[in-house]
Amino acid sequence: MNVLEVANLEKRYREKLAVKNISFGLREGACTALLGPNGAGKTTTLNMLAGLIRPTRGSIQKTVPTEDIREIIGYLPQYPSFFEWMTGNEFLVFSGEISGMTKGDAQERAEKLLSMVGLLEGKGRKVGQYSGGMKQRLGIAQALIHKPMLLILDEPVSALDPFGRREVFELLKGLKKETTILFSTHILNDAEQICDEVLFLHEGELIEGGPIEEVKARHHRLKMKLHFNEDSKKFFHFLKEKDWLHNIISDGKQLSFEVSDLERDRSRIFSLISAHGWGVTKFESNEQSLEEVFMEVMNR
Repeated sequence: MNVLEVANLEKRYREKLAVKNISFGLREGACTALLGPNGAGKTTTLNMLAGLIRPTRGSIQKTVPTEDIREIIGYLPQYPSFFEWMTGNEFLVFSGEISGMTKGDAQERAEKLLSMVGLLEGKGRKVGQYSGGMKQRLGIAQALIHKPMLLILDEPVSALDPFGRREVFELLKGLKKETTILFSTHILNDAEQICDEVLFLHEGELIEGGPIEEVKARHHRLKMKLHFNEDSKKFFHFLKEKDWLHNIISDGKQLSFEVSDLERDRSRIFSLISAHGWGVTKFESNEQSLEEVFMEVMNR
């Protein structure tokens, strides 16, 4: 079952069509990444889903009976703001109360969330004293205070250092068991780590999407890379004559190419290395990463 169904969604700002006729569903219990470069329309799309701006055209249908779609959504913007003079606990209780909870219920929920996001020991500290990673985890707790069915996060780790990013993604991995998640990012490796499904957005258009393994399968490529102890251009023309090697690229001491049968062609490469005594220092073989699939789709 889908939590939300989006159909023919568009947003126009005067002469600019920021989001162009996109349709997709968000599967209950799944973590979905909205992927695209800066300016692709990711934030505009999330703001429409969260009820913060009105679509110019199209519909967003929830699958549960509520008067306001915002009742089932928890939202964290890319640049969250806090009352930094409040403690972490005070901020969560306040957030619960303005979402309609009683003070007692908000306090009980805040305790559980502070423990979940790893801020229990710091709950009495002023938010202004929190690190970037701590603030982001507090923001996620705020988005979860009213037990939403869908958690929407806009670039949740873009402003964090590597330690803060790790903290947030470890948290999201755990949250996948609790709620449906949609987050935007331009860092594809992040999405590949934790997501079940992906949506590729480019210049406001949805150009690819679905379960991550299915998307990768649709653009299936088997790649190999050889590392030499000398300039790889020396071997480029020799390998280019092999009709079972494709898209050969020479880059310094590295030479990469695509094959159609990994096991068979790996044996062929090993035979060539042995027969000609090439100075190969490292050999790699792998399937396309999500980032490589993304670049292929974008460049069509």
